[in-house]
Amino acid sequence: MADTPSYAALEAAAATRQLAIFGAWHPANDPDVPEGTQTMLLLGPGEPGFWAHVQTTPEFTDGTPDPLDRWSRRVIGQWACDLGDRTKALFPFGGPPWRPFIRWAQDSGRAHVSPVGLLVHDAAGLMISYRGALALRARIDLPPPPSNPCERCTHQPCRIACPISALAPTAYDVPLCKSFLDTSAGLDCHGRGCAVRRACPISKTYGRAEAQSAFHMNSFHRRP
Repeated sequence: MADTPSYAALEAAAATRQLAIFGAWHPANDPDVPEGTQTMLLLGPGEPGFWAHVQTTPEFTDGTPDPLDRWSRRVIGQWACDLGDRTKALFPFGGPPWRPFIRWAQDSGRAHVSPVGLLVHDAAGLMISYRGALALRARIDLPPPPSNPCERCTHQPCRIACPISALAPTAYDVPLCKSFLDTSAGLDCHGRGCAVRRACPISKTYGRAEAQSAFHMNSFHRRP
């Protein structure tokens, strides 16, 4: 890049796209990042307002499947082109093969394994989600990541929030969870988002719309 942007400038650029930087790090000897990458940025929904914003975009009004993935590919892909210098846009969908976003999230230092096994993020809590990543060939200075939010969460309500105990620190009973969503008792999770994710105190401050959670739960439920 002719003028390497600062982290603050990249944060501001993400916000104009209704995105937020959910993690950043300098990869070393990672075979899953493009060759020559000096800085990786993970991008998630910018809240509040993400869902209201994307609902007005062409991807959500053209009647074609996978609107959120298509929006992510267009917006983040164009941003990578704008940054130039062979910046690459990477996505958690479109596989196989699948990009290792779960490992990358932990590599960034801003996502941690929660008491129920799901990843927890310092800003999004258990509502953590990623829309894509930017692989930069420039090395930029990065702020230190915040501490693990679970370490200061005294009650850890996520541990007891699942109505069917499908989540545990070392296992997630996906078939049981999907079966529960087929019942009348499962309508709350299906329509408002996973009860465990909603119980997280950090999640409560994140501002994610219930309609967005319902969108993701519906996708999860119908996926084989």
